[in-house]
Amino acid sequence: MRTQTVEADIIVVGGGLAGVSAAVAAARLGRRTVLINNRPVLGGNSSSEVRVWVCGATAHGNQRWARETGIIGEMYRENQFRNPEGNPVYWDDVVLDIVRREPNLTLFLNTEVLEAEATGPDDARRVRSVTGWTMGSEIRTVFRGPLFLDCTGDGLVGRLVGARHRLGKESHAEFGEEWAPEEPVREFLGSTLLFYTKDLGHPVKYVAPESAKDISTTPIPSSRIIRSGDSGAHYWWIEWGGTLDIVDDNEAIRDELRSVILGIWDHIKNSGEFDADNLTLEWIGNIPGKREYRRFIGDYTLRQQDILEQTSFDDGVAFGGWSIDLHPAEGMYATGAGAVQRFSDGIFEIPFRSLYSVNVDNLLMAGRDISATHIAFGAARVMATCAAMGEAAGTAAALCYEHDATPRELYRHHRAELRQTLLRADASLVGVANEDDSDHARSATATASSTLRTIGTPASTEADATPHALVEDLGIVVPVHPRLDTTELLLSAEVDTQVTVEVWSTGRPQNVVPAVLEHRTVIDVPAGGPSWVQAETPFAPEEPQNAIVVLRANPQVQVQLAAALPPGVLTLVHRVDNDDRNVQVDRDGLLVQWPTKPLRGRVPHFRTSPASDALAPERATSGYNRPFGGPHLWASAPEAEGPQWLRLDWEQPVTASEIRLVFDDDVDLELNTLHHHRSPDEVLPQLVRDYRVEVQQAGSADWRTVVEERDNRHRLRVHPLPADLGAFTAARLVVERTNGVAEARVIAFRVQS
Repeated sequence: MRTQTVEADIIVVGGGLAGVSAAVAAARLGRRTVLINNRPVLGGNSSSEVRVWVCGATAHGNQRWARETGIIGEMYRENQFRNPEGNPVYWDDVVLDIVRREPNLTLFLNTEVLEAEATGPDDARRVRSVTGWTMGSEIRTVFRGPLFLDCTGDGLVGRLVGARHRLGKESHAEFGEEWAPEEPVREFLGSTLLFYTKDLGHPVKYVAPESAKDISTTPIPSSRIIRSGDSGAHYWWIEWGGTLDIVDDNEAIRDELRSVILGIWDHIKNSGEFDADNLTLEWIGNIPGKREYRRFIGDYTLRQQDILEQTSFDDGVAFGGWSIDLHPAEGMYATGAGAVQRFSDGIFEIPFRSLYSVNVDNLLMAGRDISATHIAFGAARVMATCAAMGEAAGTAAALCYEHDATPRELYRHHRAELRQTLLRADASLVGVANEDDSDHARSATATASSTLRTIGTPASTEADATPHALVEDLGIVVPVHPRLDTTELLLSAEVDTQVTVEVWSTGRPQNVVPAVLEHRTVIDVPAGGPSWVQAETPFAPEEPQNAIVVLRANPQVQVQLAAALPPGVLTLVHRVDNDDRNVQVDRDGLLVQWPTKPLRGRVPHFRTSPASDALAPERATSGYNRPFGGPHLWASAPEAEGPQWLRLDWEQPVTASEIRLVFDDDVDLELNTLHHHRSPDEVLPQLVRDYRVEVQQAGSADWRTVVEERDNRHRLRVHPLPADLGAFTAARLVVERTNGVAEARVIAFRVQS
């Protein structure tokens, strides 16, 4: 047996998406980083060993403009390009590549942490090292460093060093949570095994092994939806262990789950109730996908109220949007729904104080083991949200190293810097504006070759409109800056009739639901058509924000649907939408009552007046990297011909080291890793494809090209500037081609010193 010692600035234990994102974030900020994973592949529950699809704030398309950016966003887009069929083996390499391309990051696979050394009293512990055993290589490695991140899911490192933690459900009295039990209960969300099937094109028999459970003796056939065409994460409800100890009883939980899978397959193949003659069982997971175990105590504990009331934090460093998703402790043997879900009306924030230990001075955490109650954890536990927290925790660790500070000291003295560093990396932040003094774009005057000024559908698409009966209320989301006066609608009608048109504001800037009625009117719709009908829709908010123009149902009227959404526009449909019958969804929330999924990607033909500044050039330097009270991007006029440009001018020359560009990649679109919702576009059409950046050097009227790119398919592009460039007085981004949409779209144009 060999023994070695590895020293690094930051040591991350756990190679799920939280740990991967944490390690990559720290390494990109120049820190020597180690990532330790106890499996041969990265990705945790999303890996090919477990095969859970990666969900996040989009919540299968329920939340709006909610897809994560940053490191998990990179992996989503790369998987969309490389892996349109959703092969979990291909996803393994998407995750592995993003780790291995970082020169400051050293990866240790198949390495199980067995020991940890910590010193200090119970309320001020300090991790000195962790020790791992690498299977196969028979190497014992001691990892030493000043900062550690526990991204193990089960909280192994924190447990070894004495970090305070919680197990099970808190009482209602402790945090005042509506859904909490009256008394604390040591119950958990259970674990799951999944299986894959394959159609061989000819009959295949199945002889159930002795370990297969007879599911006819259980509630499963009557309480769960079983379909022969489903496999993989469609069977998320094969869950058990909530009344046991998720770690201590892991082997028993696995055996029970496997026996039930074999019994379900026997039922599908041999009961005669399914068209399954040609199907075979291709794969069964052998590693239970765990949902819950230890949750460490931080300086702040995320609560149910923070999710549903969307608490705003001065240290918000990530966001979520998944529902509070609670499962019965009995799992698959429960007679009720497999899950009960309640959504917030928009994305919610996760504070940095929930990402470090209250009593271990140099321990941060991200993923399933953060500081949250059992109830709040039900919304924060999904993998893309864990990855967003991982990027925040890794970034924080890098800044702790730079400032020689503990995480608590970083919160007290440098939390604004932490958020600005995350924003510069295009991480998953909500409501954080660019206040970076090193970004010269903030002091520049922004102009453009053209701008989309009329919010609405292009006239050129009217001939291809599709009629849609107004049998349900529809809502058109419209960005308003500075005001909205009228909305014209392309309508047809069977007889002379009327339609009620309303204007609603959305409440919080990140929400996209009709929250407050601002105006109501009734318009006449003549028989025949389609023809343009105008409605008075006055709305003049003090700050830029979204309005929702609601058309109340009238089955005698048809709207004319366009096949492409203008930037900053969505369509809502007034109906309760639930596509998983194993789930019970709380229907009281506006988000659930007004889904976007039924008409996603389409919108009634409309146009608004007066001319809008919602997509003006200065929106690309306004500081927000995602929709927040409006789209926060510049869009050129779709009818403009030739290359389109966005220009920055300074009164005094500036010097800079790099250009940072953020392009629109439609964060409303879910990019599920296994394509639960399939998008046909391998490269997102909203992205800029071919572009160049030019500058005017001080004392010259000529443009010098400093960046030139072709076939871009990425959202964030960082371009170092030539060392000999010197000072310049203007910079211009010239967009020659997009990946499909008619207008150039730029979210951020930063010029960093």
